[in-house]
Amino acid sequence: MRVGEIKRKTKETNIDLSLNLDGSGKIEIDTGIGFFDHMLDLMCRHGFLDMKLKCVGDLQVDNHHTVEDIGIVFGKALKKALGDKKGITRYATIFTPMDEAMSMISIDISGRAYLHFDVTFEREYVGQFETELVEEFFRAFVNHAAITLHISLKYGKNTHHLIESIFKGLGRVLDEATRVQDRIEGVLSTKGSL
Repeated sequence: MRVGEIKRKTKETNIDLSLNLDGSGKIEIDTGIGFFDHMLDLMCRHGFLDMKLKCVGDLQVDNHHTVEDIGIVFGKALKKALGDKKGITRYATIFTPMDEAMSMISIDISGRAYLHFDVTFEREYVGQFETELVEEFFRAFVNHAAITLHISLKYGKNTHHLIESIFKGLGRVLDEATRVQDRIEGVLSTKGSL
């Protein structure tokens, strides 16, 4: 089983996260931010990721530190769970419809951190969740997982649906790109390492 467990405590957040890449979508998630919990739940269920996540953050300030720090910890947990990356598919590109919304997520588990985020939200909030934090989460995740991630919103109107499409897509690309294939010897790279 490929599992990454990370604990991180700062003056702003206290996070305990366990990630199983070979799971079935079982979750125990409590970030203190209802909408964010919902998005992480969708990501895990559609990506067959098991996640236990507890975060106590300074939500009296705002949601920023909690969301960004969970991105950091999630990225580190993914990197740890992948280990030497032997046999993984490495690449995946997924289009995910959510009613009128459509997103494209493309990933390369390359060892190089890069985020292309081609998304504009018309609303500043969904419930109490600041939509600008979606990009903050993904940037923190990418930087600490050391992956290349391209997120492109193709179309859509409902902001909840747009964000939901993106998080479902992330789960789906992670499931596909982290899958181990018998045909791959070592790592899928001409360099011999990722």
